[in-house]
Amino acid sequence: MSAEIRPQDRSGALAAVAALADPSRRAVYDFVLAEGEPVSRDRTAEALGLVRATAAFQLDRLAAEGLLAVSYQRLTGRTGPGSGRPTKLYSAAAGEFSVSVPERRYDVAAEVLAAAVEESLATGSPVAACLGREAASAGRRMAAAGELHAVLRDYGYEPESDGSGNIVLRNCPFHRLARAHTDVVCGLNRDLLGAAVESDPQLRADLDPAPGRCCVVIRRS
Repeated sequence: MSAEIRPQDRSGALAAVAALADPSRRAVYDFVLAEGEPVSRDRTAEALGLVRATAAFQLDRLAAEGLLAVSYQRLTGRTGPGSGRPTKLYSAAAGEFSVSVPERRYDVAAEVLAAAVEESLATGSPVAACLGREAASAGRRMAAAGELHAVLRDYGYEPESDGSGNIVLRNCPFHRLARAHTDVVCGLNRDLLGAAVESDPQLRADLDPAPGRCCVVIRRS
């Protein structure tokens, strides 16, 4: 199975995390997670000692930020006319948010590495060869997402032109992994970015590590 990597909605993730800074809202969120089943506004208000309107506001704010999922259910067990309106219920959302400063994308490396191991186990091919293929495949999908500089920004590389057509990447999205497993992760990164620029014959991705930036430089021939 090929790795599926996606750009991260950084502004959405920041908004979601910021929403939890309010102590009352965080308490509501923690309560919903701890319950393990959909909860109503009334149940939340009673459990936390909140006014119902306050509980409803906080629940709806968490749902708007994507932190909670909303469903509707008749809690009386009755159906048909006279059974009353369905109750609005809240539960933990399936999605997830992560924010790091500077930006890290360990999920990208994990997806590529896991897909390479799966391929190696299924085919008997060496893991290194599978890793190169998976990284290249992921890089081509990255490139298909839009203009090169925009894609690189979306994936946390912080690209910057050096005035001669080369692109220096001021941030390493895999920083901690690259420090611990330099050869593997930097090789993955080179194959990923090499495939991302392969449609332009004047560009190539070279390993050129230096302090304070990504180990890869995209050079113009």
